[in-house]
Amino acid sequence: MKVGYARVSTIEQDTALQVRAFGAAGLDVYFEDQRSGVARRPELELLLGYLEAGDELVVYKVDRVARSLEGLLSVVRQVDAKGARFRSLTEPFDTGSLSGKLMLQMLGAFAEFERGMIRERCAAGRAAAKARGSRFGRKRRYDYAVMLELRREGFSFREIAGRVGCSHATAVKAVARVVGGLTPESIG
Repeated sequence: MKVGYARVSTIEQDTALQVRAFGAAGLDVYFEDQRSGVARRPELELLLGYLEAGDELVVYKVDRVARSLEGLLSVVRQVDAKGARFRSLTEPFDTGSLSGKLMLQMLGAFAEFERGMIRERCAAGRAAAKARGSRFGRKRRYDYAVMLELRREGFSFREIAGRVGCSHATAVKAVARVVGGLTPESIG
C-alpha cells in the first residue's frame, strides 16, 4: 500500500500542492499534519504505527517529513523496521537500494544546511532592522512618553492610569521603561 505524509511549511501553510501530487501518484491513503515540523506531529506518529511490511511511505519532498538529518534518519529507520520503503515524489531516490539510502542522506544533509542558512539570514535581517530602529512585537497601546510627562508634572500613577485609560500597574511599568533602569518600586 502507498501511504502519503503531508505537512505544512511555514511559508505556504497549506498542503494542497502535496495532496494533489499524492492524487496524481495514485496513493491509497495519506496523513496530514497541520503544524510546523518543530512541534509534535501526531499524524506522522500515527502513520508510522500504521505502516506494514511491503508498504511505501511517500512524501512530496524529504523536508516535509523531518527538519534535520537526524530526524530524517530516525523516520527512515522506523520505516525500515516495519519492512516498508520510503520514497519522495520530487527527489529521485528510493530507500530500497543502497544508492537510494545514500542519496536520501545527502538530501537530508542539504535540507538541514539550507534551513540553517535561512535561520542565519533571518537573524541577520532582524538585527539589521533593529539597528535601523524597527520595532518588533505588538504595537504599544499607550504612549509611554505621555505617561512619563504626566508623572513629571506630579500626577500619581492612579491619576495617570485614569487619564490614559490603563491599569495602575501598566502606568508604573511604562514610566519605569521610559526612564530606563528603574524598577517600579524605585519610582514610587
